[in-house]
Amino acid sequence: MNLHDVILKPLITEASMLAMDDKKYTFLVDTRASKTLVKKAVEVVFDDVKVEKVNIINVKPKPKRVGRHSGFTKKRRKAIVTLTKNSKSIALFAEDASAEA
Repeated sequence: MNLHDVILKPLITEASMLAMDDKKYTFLVDTRASKTLVKKAVEVVFDDVKVEKVNIINVKPKPKRVGRHSGFTKKRRKAIVTLTKNSKSIALFAEDASAEA
């Protein structure tokens, strides 16, 4: 698996935005990714970042109905990545990236 394919997208919620102050970032990752693979991927994709710890959460699919048709949502895997204190913060938004450059 390519390291750039491990991280699918950042997960932006109110709780994850508050955790960014403590250098904790939440990402949706590939369902086959391990903790060590997520750690390597974050350090390669984002420059000047050192990962201290990775927590993985498997989100089970929920049953959903649309009219008489029923099915399930997609199963997901979330990774909460904690950076070291010496690391730079990750710029997730475009205006953050242009301000740091």
